Amino acid sequence: MAIQQICTVVEMTPLNPTTFWMTLEVGKLVEEHGLHAGQFLHIACGEQSFLRRPISVALAQPDAPHDTAALIFEAKGEGTRWLSERRPGDKLDVLGPLGNGFSVEEGGRYLLVGGGIGTPPLLGYAEYLGARSVAVLGFRSKDRVILEERYREACKETYLCTDDGSAGRHGFVDQQVKEILDKDKDFTAILACGPKPMLRSVAKAAAERGVQCQVSMEERMACGVGACLGCAIQMADGTMKHVCKDGPVFDAGEVDWNV
Repeated sequence: MAIQQICTVVEMTPLNPTTFWMTLEVGKLVEEHGLHAGQFLHIACGEQSFLRRPISVALAQPDAPHDTAALIFEAKGEGTRWLSERRPGDKLDVLGPLGNGFSVEEGGRYLLVGGGIGTPPLLGYAEYLGARSVAVLGFRSKDRVILEERYREACKETYLCTDDGSAGRHGFVDQQVKEILDKDKDFTAILACGPKPMLRSVAKAAAERGVQCQVSMEERMACGVGACLGCAIQMADGTMKHVCKDGPVFDAGEVDWNV
């Protein structure tokens, strides 16, 4: 059950000119309410912003006297720019935990595929799975790369791709994913988070090779609790589901990728 509370900022660190690592004290959201990576918190971003902003959880840690959650976000609009200007000690109105995360099995092997700001929600899984994970990270260019070293420290292997070839492999993540799966299909599942075109391509590659795939969908959210239709997406069986309430993580086979 989501609860509303006032949380304290304990860290705000720029990862590049537009991306920020924010750590919040979140009461007992981890210990008592099960907050974990891949879920999100809905944050009020100043008096001028009527709608809250959904920010994905990268890491969640039980601690005393307050649990902590690391949230990594881009300052793109008025609300997230306001959020990036907060400093340690500032208070935020937070609603959460919301949504679901990825499902992982004890002892399973996972291929983690992140694109751009879809990379942070997978970080907690990389650090939990350790050598049982392989990561493919995609960014537009070298100056947009974030969290690479954290993934390299955690995962058995980490592959970096950039659209312009300024770092790592030149090209999109789906080609790297195909090559990995063509050599090794022994993954319990692919966990993917990023732009919808990337997710569509990764889901297709997984389906063609018989590997289960979970995707974290990105849609604009208003209420965050499934009361409005702002984040509704169509499923393969013709039904509609809400990314905020039923997701953001879905089995890739459930999603209608043709819409």
